Amino acid sequence: MGIAQLEEQIEAGNLQAVKQILVENPKLANTNTSHQISPLLLACYYKKQEIADLIAEFTDNLTLFEACAVGKFDAATLAVFQNPERVNEFSDDGFTPLGLACYFGHEELARFLVLKGADVNLASKNGFNVFPIHSAVAANNFNITKMLLDAGAYPNVCQKAGLAPLHTAAQLGNIELIILLLEHGAEVSLRMEGGKLPADLAAEKGFHEIAEILRDDD
Repeated sequence: MGIAQLEEQIEAGNLQAVKQILVENPKLANTNTSHQISPLLLACYYKKQEIADLIAEFTDNLTLFEACAVGKFDAATLAVFQNPERVNEFSDDGFTPLGLACYFGHEELARFLVLKGADVNLASKNGFNVFPIHSAVAANNFNITKMLLDAGAYPNVCQKAGLAPLHTAAQLGNIELIILLLEHGAEVSLRMEGGKLPADLAAEKGFHEIAEILRDDD
């Protein structure tokens, strides 16, 4: 059993098969996948939390990025205490520790990173231009989004294709997130590449009342 088989079982969400492969060949936990990321990060990106937790048990030394993605608070805090400057470094695939913690919904960890100097307005370095606030809103996480905004996150930053946080919140139909963003200065008039407003995305998803609210404010 090699890395290709491990990758295949991670993608399939087969916990027992992943465990069997790692028991037979523990070193695979520390071998990069074809996506040029670790098996643990791959499991996180596929939203396979149980599998990610399992792989973490076989990983020799979790990186700060892996710890932030999988939500291992103790490992992440230790890494930051040992190398404080790492809070604003980038993973091999271009994300910051804070961006990963926000995207995967690890609120306590995200708060810790901000407390330790993580830049809430530092975008990913991989062509996607994803800011932590984009990750928090995409995760549909009110608490982390509020924490970022309270810490000075800009509400109108745009990632690739001109997608602002309000576009995503509108698309999700999350009225609490929408109100939070509006209260912090999010602009309803921001257009994506192609010209779509947040109201347009809400309407496309069937959230017609939200679309009207956003249009009324326009």
